[in-house]
Amino acid sequence: MEHYTNVRPASNRTRGLTHASPAEVSLQAALDALGDPVRRRIVRELAGEPDWARACGTFAHLRVAKSTLSHHFGVLRQVGLLEQRDEGTRRLNRLRRAEFDERFPGLLTLVVEEPEGA
Repeated sequence: MEHYTNVRPASNRTRGLTHASPAEVSLQAALDALGDPVRRRIVRELAGEPDWARACGTFAHLRVAKSTLSHHFGVLRQVGLLEQRDEGTRRLNRLRRAEFDERFPGLLTLVVEEPEGA
């Protein structure tokens, strides 16, 4: 009997995972991304954590569908607010605060300091 290794194809998970540079993002795109309350909440929560400490799965309390949550993470990546990397089955997140602050000084501070529910 033969033993098959690597029968399962490689994951498509990281294929298409693109990260924009905040330097390439317009102010309108940044404002559009931060206009959604769920995305602002993701940003606020990541701002209070060390880099790479939060996996996407730890945001289930936001009570949106997994596909919607994935969309929100994608929007944040597309405007250079978020960087993601895969570790095993988890996708970890890092808020690109320094890079974003360089491009849009003070904008993230307004978001992070926004009162909950505002």
